[in-house]
Amino acid sequence: SGDFLHGFLLGTREALFQNGRASLTITLEEINTQTLGALIALFERTVGLYAFLVGINAYHQPGVESGKQAAGNVLELAVKIQHHLRSHPEQKFTATELADILQKTINTETVFQLLLRLAANGRVQKFEAKSPFSASFQAI
Repeated sequence: SGDFLHGFLLGTREALFQNGRASLTITLEEINTQTLGALIALFERTVGLYAFLVGINAYHQPGVESGKQAAGNVLELAVKIQHHLRSHPEQKFTATELADILQKTINTETVFQLLLRLAANGRVQKFEAKSPFSASFQAI
């Protein structure tokens, strides 16, 4: 499902974050044959070039299992976020506030990305602010 795939994405990012590794997310406004083809070509070239430059086998990925475990944790976190928001239906929370309340060790960006997905799927309401991280969220 989309939730599982999103959890896997955020879980992988969380596993990288916990190990001091940076990550990057590319967001497309529109997915069509041209943008998807360009994205695939970008990744093919990037992976091949980077592997060549650093002398590694780009397709040997021991961190995949860590990503799967982190994905499970992220899916559990999404449930906790929804439960907390439903338990406080009149309150609005930022991602930072929810991260502090729910789990001190979780990356605030992971909470923020989960909240964005929940809002996009009509499961929570998003209230815009001057900066994205200042946005608040409330149960619907």
